[in-house]
Amino acid sequence: MSITGGQALVGQLRREGVEVVFGIPGVQLDWAVDALCEAADDIRFIVPRHEQATSYMADGYARTTGREGVCMMVPGPGMLNALAGLSTAWACNSRVLFISGQIPSPTIGKGYGMLHEIADQSGILKSLTKWHGIARTPEEIPALVHQAFVELRSGRPRPVALEFPPDVLQAKVDSVEFFDAAPFAPTPADAGLVAQAAALLAGAKFPVIHAGGGATAGDAGAALQALAEKLQAPVSLTEGGRGALPARHPLALTTLGGRCVLPQADVVLVAGSRFLDAMARPTHFSSSCQFIYLNVEPADMGAPRQPGLAIEGDIRLGLDAINEALGDIERPSRGADIAKVKSWEAGQTQAIKPQSDYADVLRTHIADDATLVSELTQVGYFSSIAYPVHKARTFVTPGYQGTLGYGFPTALGVAVGAPDKRTVSITGDGGFGWGLNDLATAAKYNLNLTTVVFADNRFGNVQRIQRRTFGREFAVELTNPDFQLLGKAFGLRTAQVCSPAELAGALEAAKKAGGPALIEVQVGEMPSPWALIHAFVPPVTPPPPNPLIDSKEG
Repeated sequence: MSITGGQALVGQLRREGVEVVFGIPGVQLDWAVDALCEAADDIRFIVPRHEQATSYMADGYARTTGREGVCMMVPGPGMLNALAGLSTAWACNSRVLFISGQIPSPTIGKGYGMLHEIADQSGILKSLTKWHGIARTPEEIPALVHQAFVELRSGRPRPVALEFPPDVLQAKVDSVEFFDAAPFAPTPADAGLVAQAAALLAGAKFPVIHAGGGATAGDAGAALQALAEKLQAPVSLTEGGRGALPARHPLALTTLGGRCVLPQADVVLVAGSRFLDAMARPTHFSSSCQFIYLNVEPADMGAPRQPGLAIEGDIRLGLDAINEALGDIERPSRGADIAKVKSWEAGQTQAIKPQSDYADVLRTHIADDATLVSELTQVGYFSSIAYPVHKARTFVTPGYQGTLGYGFPTALGVAVGAPDKRTVSITGDGGFGWGLNDLATAAKYNLNLTTVVFADNRFGNVQRIQRRTFGREFAVELTNPDFQLLGKAFGLRTAQVCSPAELAGALEAAKKAGGPALIEVQVGEMPSPWALIHAFVPPVTPPPPNPLIDSKEG
């Protein structure tokens, strides 16, 4: 029996274990979409209302489930619409398979003005992915799809892209060769370098671990905790690494607490982090400290960072290997010292109001294993440093990409991947405007999602920067819809609140009711949390004396 290129594509996706595809049908994808129709019992085809949502949803699904997120859209403007989500996936080490249609094979690169034609679409995709392929015949499709998953499941977790011309999807062949699912193939660390790292850590008086998004992407939480406890080393967790060690763990700190412990360290193990601040400067610099870098990406272990022992490899395997090489060692508890830092962290963050009150409410009403998707809004900025994260893959941000408007559509993908948990998206009225049309998607699939919109009728952060820089503000005002009417127009449960206490009640009611809900929180101007988030931002008031006392002794 003959098989089309579209059936070959979907057939190999099934063999790779794909359960969901986020996409929008279109003429160049007809034969792939028809094949998805045939495979509907095995693969759900989730259709949002804008191409940008396809890649955001795939990213949210991938980062919170640990499985690959797959998105699909037509070429040209459809592909371009989805690039913001692809760039976010790139920045956040997300395993996303980005499938784009193409124009007919004989016309690629000819400039004939074909429907959805753009110059060098492949080049654009190559710039935002770790690997790229384009199908020329239906026979080669399974091998291309399989190679995409080989790339997704090895090395640094980053998105890959495939392009399919419509004539290749439509073409029929008598048979194709399918492949078994690509295995996960993490890169082991060099045993000799691991032994050197273990020797440095064994001889350290006060080792510190700085763990980043690679620890989350590599599912290295258990290995991180075991090593930290053996060394009694405090762990400074970046925004992307938060939850790899539960926030309530006695050794877990945010990067705010990291400012206290890093200057005291004689050995710092940097695990799965770029170890650079937002000004491209090393997170910590010390001529008296030795550095160990463990990363699957060699480029993230060199200059401008200080020289150190660089170990290329998977974070989980590397941490486990270092732990094993250390053998049985005993260290006195650092709990009392780190408790001082935790107390100082709490004092700093609780002084920022009303953000801290809203973050407390969110933490109280979101289960430890449920996800908060944090958008670029005042409460979101604050949450990046102060919302306690107790489990890996339950706190989602756009990382260094800072993608305004990513939050709500990303949360849709999170909710698809976790139907039995209550996902919460927090966004501002500015960012929410990018994708509010996809309230239709939340309603269509009855997603278990609460969307909280903090509304102040302006781009608040832009306003703050303008005032500080120019002494005036311009073009920051927003004209918002009636969010209550908007939500009801899509059949959603809605609420309007004006305080943290009222938000608590609305969150609980939405959780109890199930399905999608939209909560508008009317807020005013909020104080800046940036001095807590970035060490290079001058604090409003001088910091107190270092709360870590005599940490190098013992």
